[in-house]
Amino acid sequence: MCGIVGYLDKSGSGAFPLGRTIVEMLKALDTRGPDSAGVALFGGKINRRLILKVSLGEKGDFGGVAEEVSRIVGDVAEVQATSRVEEYLRLVVDYEGSAPDLEKLIESAGEGIEVVSMGKSLEIVKQVGSPENLDTTYGVSKTDGTHGIGHTRLSTESRIDLSHSQPFWAHGYPDLAIVHNGHITNYHKLKRQYEQYGVKFYTENDSEIIGIYLARGLSAGASLREVMAASLEELDGSFSYLVATGSEIGFVTDPFALKPLLYAETDEFVAVATEEIAIREGFGNGFAVVEAQAKDLQLWQK
Repeated sequence: MCGIVGYLDKSGSGAFPLGRTIVEMLKALDTRGPDSAGVALFGGKINRRLILKVSLGEKGDFGGVAEEVSRIVGDVAEVQATSRVEEYLRLVVDYEGSAPDLEKLIESAGEGIEVVSMGKSLEIVKQVGSPENLDTTYGVSKTDGTHGIGHTRLSTESRIDLSHSQPFWAHGYPDLAIVHNGHITNYHKLKRQYEQYGVKFYTENDSEIIGIYLARGLSAGASLREVMAASLEELDGSFSYLVATGSEIGFVTDPFALKPLLYAETDEFVAVATEEIAIREGFGNGFAVVEAQAKDLQLWQK
């Protein structure tokens, strides 16, 4: 019984208070998921440089680990900026190589180190606890941008920690993130298949498979709409998920619409949420809210 939200500012200015909007929507849903909260925010300007968000582990000398990771990255890329808040290291780099190779290099720096997001406009922050705690610790509300997705989690099967929290970045594929409510019942079958191709899994959370599935389809040359449509045939279970890239945001609901999802579209914005209250509390009543139907697929361009 997780809560998911998404928002797109149609003006495209990049100056919209995106972080504050996503956090307020999540707060309206926090009773659906008290275990953890997270956001994937896309800045208005797509940079030449890569933005890396790295989790430095659950405990220990975060400062020392951050220095070591920065040194390792500096051997293969030009580091333009670094900052750290708690267990998160943020790096902005000029890098011309392979994203999977850079991710593997960073994570070789020590046990528990994980690249949480990578992209030219994507930044993910997630944490055990409530949306309010997430905002207090990391100042999410201060972030502007064009679009984003968020998640508040009730754990039913897997661990409660940062790695198992959502959103999930599609590891190795820049600027692709997902949030999910429900269960992917053929998760274990798909996981075994992907592991045979060398895919690394970071969690036992079935939601992780969605990002991997979408990334593989995109890497094979399919459009996001095409791979989302294919997921309706390939993923089994009761689910609704939101996906966002640097230029698109959309959702899919399962063939029986077992997991609720509602959305509103006006001339100014698109808003999506598990419950109508998250949309109404954020934006008022001067527009219609539509319930997604079975096998619904909606996709919007930035």
